Amino acid sequence: MKRRSAQMTEGPQRAPHRSLMKALGWTDSEIHMPIIGVVSGANEIIPGHIHLDRIVEAVKSGVRHGGGNPVAFPVIGVCDGIAMGHTGMKYSLVSRELIADSIEVMANAHPFDALVFVPNCDKIVPGMLMAAARINIPSIFVSGGPMLAGKKDGIEPINLSRMFEAVGSHALGAIDDAELLDWENNSCPTCGSCSGMYTANSMNCLTEAIGMGLPGNGTIPAVYAERDRLAKEAGYRIMELLKEDVRPLDIMTEKAFENALAVDMAIGCSTNTMLHLPAIASEAGIDLDIFIANEISAKVPNLCHLAPSGNDHLEDLYHAGGVLAVMHELEPLGVLHGDLPTVSGKTIGRLWAEHPVRNHEVIRPLDNPFDKTGGIAVLKGNLAVDGAVVKRSAVDPSMLVHSGPARVFDSEEEANEAIFSGGINKGDVIVIRYEGPKGGPGMREMLSPTSAIAGMGLDKDVALITDGRFSGATRGSSIGHVSPEAASGGLIALVEEGDEILIDIPGGELTLKVDEAILNKRRASFKEKEVVRYGGYLDRYRKQVTSANTGAIFAQE
Repeated sequence: MKRRSAQMTEGPQRAPHRSLMKALGWTDSEIHMPIIGVVSGANEIIPGHIHLDRIVEAVKSGVRHGGGNPVAFPVIGVCDGIAMGHTGMKYSLVSRELIADSIEVMANAHPFDALVFVPNCDKIVPGMLMAAARINIPSIFVSGGPMLAGKKDGIEPINLSRMFEAVGSHALGAIDDAELLDWENNSCPTCGSCSGMYTANSMNCLTEAIGMGLPGNGTIPAVYAERDRLAKEAGYRIMELLKEDVRPLDIMTEKAFENALAVDMAIGCSTNTMLHLPAIASEAGIDLDIFIANEISAKVPNLCHLAPSGNDHLEDLYHAGGVLAVMHELEPLGVLHGDLPTVSGKTIGRLWAEHPVRNHEVIRPLDNPFDKTGGIAVLKGNLAVDGAVVKRSAVDPSMLVHSGPARVFDSEEEANEAIFSGGINKGDVIVIRYEGPKGGPGMREMLSPTSAIAGMGLDKDVALITDGRFSGATRGSSIGHVSPEAASGGLIALVEEGDEILIDIPGGELTLKVDEAILNKRRASFKEKEVVRYGGYLDRYRKQVTSANTGAIFAQE
């Protein structure tokens, strides 16, 4: 086997290098083994990552069993839930590029022969997938797995999104302090990525659908022993991938991304996948136009209603057969590519053939879907010339078409103040701008305002539009990723209080109903919003980042 690590371990000139390795406690035998980097997302602030040292140790056990020398190194991560609603959220999306860059640095400065990626939560998964494509050495993913759902009064399943909505109910006076504390104590009962089909679980499921994770990677709960066994299997398997010289770009092909989009539509993933899939594809040399989501959605029904769209959770999807069972159910449609390779050594079609659906209440049959079209829609119109994204499966049918007066806010904080003070009326269309990739900077998630709206019982009466983005935990008529954003001269910057906005999700339309002559007058007198300087990485990020419709990747020089 030709070892990439040989350039730092072999020959008389590398004696100093070997002396440093012996300072690590390595034996001569370990130095000359294949050296496998284990990319660890473990930290003590993210509930989905608090247990990843356990997963890493299981991976290392598998690597050693397969004849390799495992070397763990860390990456940063942001807990989106804890960062939500304050300045911290500006750092969430921006961390994705830092994660990819830092892995590139570590893997090339110390030329590992292969990599095992151990992520779990929102930006860590796509950041690692971007790095895997960029470095392109044999790689495999094993996530930390989802947390179990909480229980309200010991019976009703609850989760983080409902916890956020409880804050809105509390502000309305519908629940008291004691009940809010009860929600707080029971919504997140275990370690793991939050229990609904939020961004973390969406990306872990799509990693499996693309072929970069072993069966079960997206759905086996964090606290199950099966998760540890999966990690050991990933450690065994990376040694085989190294021997076979199977690399990420052999797996992450254009057809693999089409498979991922089909699964995305069927299971109702977070709208954040419309940022991350194009960004990952770009690293793989693929131009993934977000509007292809509409083409695939037209062919793929929505088969799952996982929280926040429904009452099922990731543990329910796991017991129903998981991601591969969803693909098994979709096979007759002819939208999937079954001949594609995966890290398992089997084709994706062979894998889904081995995983039939075990519960058709959780994974609906094709003849009885939740919706005939997929879970995400990409809208277009004068208000979003380059697109906007909505989680269609989480929108009440009564709000799929809506027209109402604009209520305009230049930040999330301004909108929150109006919502919590009772300043929003039925029929309103809330517009939050200057929260895009450049304008934020960092394109904050807006779970606080959307959850407050739902908690106050207005999610069937009020829409929200932003050039920022939403958490996967968001439900209701919440439309994000408006492109071009306000900070880049998008029409959203010219919207004024009371303007009529038409939202037609089935028709794919997002339109500002204002005469062009009036808009031209507004353009002529428009004054750009003063840019707030944050210093450090956020200001550098603002200069480099591109539009949401391209995945908010960095501009290529």
